[in-house]
Amino acid sequence: MVLKRKIMDRLIRWKNDPDRRCLLLQGARQVGKTYIVDQFAREQYEHYVSINFEYDARYRDLFDGDNNVDALVERMKLSIPGSRFVPGKTLLFLDEIQSCPNARTALKFFALDGRYDVIASGSLLGINYEEVSSFPAGYVDRETMYSLDFEEFLWAMGQDSSTIAYLRGLYDRREQVPAAVNDSMMDNLRQYIAVGGMPRVVQSFADDHDYDRVLRIQRALLDDYRDDIAKYAEGREKAKARACFDSIPKQLAKDSKRFTYGLVEKGSGARKYAGSLQWLYDAGIINFCHCLNNPELPFEGNADNAKFKVYMRDTGLLMAMLEDGAQRDVIVGKNLGIYKGAIYENIIGDMFAKQGKRLYYFEKNSRLEMDFFIRYEDVATAVEVKASANRQAKSMRSLIDNYGVKRGIKLSPGNVGSAGDAVEVMPLWMAMFL
Repeated sequence: MVLKRKIMDRLIRWKNDPDRRCLLLQGARQVGKTYIVDQFAREQYEHYVSINFEYDARYRDLFDGDNNVDALVERMKLSIPGSRFVPGKTLLFLDEIQSCPNARTALKFFALDGRYDVIASGSLLGINYEEVSSFPAGYVDRETMYSLDFEEFLWAMGQDSSTIAYLRGLYDRREQVPAAVNDSMMDNLRQYIAVGGMPRVVQSFADDHDYDRVLRIQRALLDDYRDDIAKYAEGREKAKARACFDSIPKQLAKDSKRFTYGLVEKGSGARKYAGSLQWLYDAGIINFCHCLNNPELPFEGNADNAKFKVYMRDTGLLMAMLEDGAQRDVIVGKNLGIYKGAIYENIIGDMFAKQGKRLYYFEKNSRLEMDFFIRYEDVATAVEVKASANRQAKSMRSLIDNYGVKRGIKLSPGNVGSAGDAVEVMPLWMAMFL
């Protein structure tokens, strides 16, 4: 089974845009960038030339000389047997371009020339902008690719577009979900929490539903991330980035899930570790969720960059960082205490981030905290995430009564409803539509 990915539609829109420039496809390792570009090229182009600068370092030498496009093309034709460059009909794919800074510089000249479509792919790991002699600002379109979102996961599990349309209709009409449907969707969401969205993991699960194999693959991916930290982080950042990465499960175990540098190293602070966290973010491994000074729009103008939570970008990988048995505990809905709430917060944050939302939360004097704030229908909307079904919304009511918040959404395993004026209640899985 071929995994269906939404990024394919965006690639096709790019190809059909008469003003297209070279495309830089970014994203963490193992999210499927190379696979999707190969598939796109086979379906949309007559000729396809692919260069992977990590697989064969010799190709880096092709970009050491003249940046004239004709000269570059001739060098590639001589070095890559069977390669054909036909204006308007050839896609050139420069994979792992972070390993060849000169190739990144050459994107400007391909964009100005315009005869050939060019996609460059870089896993954010190891991209060192200082090594690029002339960054092609203004000559590159950008797309970021993530692991599979929840809708793509449902497709992989055999759900078709008509089923998604039915579910969206229930959401749009704020209609009560039939109990059997809600139970089934919560089962799907718990599977998605345990499996996550990394393509290799999802493919394995779709083939045989073997959670033990899923866990082995996930932990191998985590080891790959740790190896990449050792390979690409510079100097002292290696140990610091690894320490921040390994602290994430402990950070989320606290009542207040705000990132605390003391959990990385006792007595440490932002001066020592902030750069390492930013490195993990740039590598596509974590999401930041910043605290708002005031729960109002514009969020970025009200955000406190010194106060934040850190979530894993793929919740399945977070689960794999826990001990054996955690997957099954989530699947059967076992009470995991405070950590169950952390897992559900992570999945909702993951879902929001994959929709292109920046993540924000609000807290006041440790007595009032709201998990997320999103711009929803142009209103600052509080979002509360609950792992158990109840319609109490004390924090939400306090925000509405005392802080001018006009709208709230409570996500829980329960059904569609309300918790008083201005507070809607929705099943957790409906976050995919927010």
